[in-house]
Amino acid sequence: MINWGIIGCGNVTEKKSGPAFKKVAGSNLVAVMRRDAEKAADYAARHGVSKWYNNADELLNDQELNAIYIATPPASHLDYALIALKKGLNVYVEKPVTRNSAEARAMAAAVKGSSSKLTVAHYRRALPMFLKVKELIDAQLIGEIRTVQIRMWQSRKPTLIADVETNWRVQPELSGGGYFHDLAPHQLDLMLYYFGEPEMYHGFSLNQSNSTPADDHVCGQILFKNKIVVNGSWCFNVAESETTDTCEIIGTKGKITFPFFGNYINWKTDSAEDTITFTHPEHIQQPFITKIVAYFNGEGPNPCPIDEAVTLMDIIDAFTLKK
Repeated sequence: MINWGIIGCGNVTEKKSGPAFKKVAGSNLVAVMRRDAEKAADYAARHGVSKWYNNADELLNDQELNAIYIATPPASHLDYALIALKKGLNVYVEKPVTRNSAEARAMAAAVKGSSSKLTVAHYRRALPMFLKVKELIDAQLIGEIRTVQIRMWQSRKPTLIADVETNWRVQPELSGGGYFHDLAPHQLDLMLYYFGEPEMYHGFSLNQSNSTPADDHVCGQILFKNKIVVNGSWCFNVAESETTDTCEIIGTKGKITFPFFGNYINWKTDSAEDTITFTHPEHIQQPFITKIVAYFNGEGPNPCPIDEAVTLMDIIDAFTLKK
């Protein structure tokens, strides 16, 4: 039995992930931690969790636990992961895995020096919709892939982002950057999952609106070793009427289009066209958590190793760090 403790039982754990730990076979959610004791107790009561803490050290010392889910803002991911690994606990860490690639490399080094296991929460790898995209690519439905165009344009308060009391996502010291650091990891990880190892990448970022301390406009390009080119544009300062979340994969025989935060795939060739809609799981991380439990039990591969997250953070740094 994988007995989980959650560090940081905030919004992301309410429905996306938290309940799944009790629903996956061979898995149980034993304890949760939040610095606000009242909110920690309330979460435990509502979700049927037997123990709660308002101190992370106390949770990490709970002898009943053998796995930790780190769901705090990225600034504390590395510290909690290092402690958990030293204690022999397996670790599931939210994305972005850290604030930057240097921290991600430190985490990777700790994993290599530990007998424990660690997985990064790029859970779209296990969702039927995104697996279907991979199936269509691998079947060469649209021929050989030539270019991918990603457009994520949102207003200053994106509806895709949970509304929380303290908007840590636009405080770079906590998140690593801005909304880009929160949303783009899902998108860029899928590019790595679909197309393999990158050969080169570069980009830039700027703060156009100066409405928060974080940059709100990011542009980047990736050239993969298989010669596929990805172009990405992320802007969090556009009119509500111009918001979009689109990925277009264009090949020699057609095009696949889908949103990263939606529920459909459209594909088109010279001779046919179709749109497939999907109903995502109630707890969207549950298929991925199922794979993690299998991995922690030695019954399957790691669904997202830290080394792949390091590559992702290298790309994010290349797009956003000032030269």
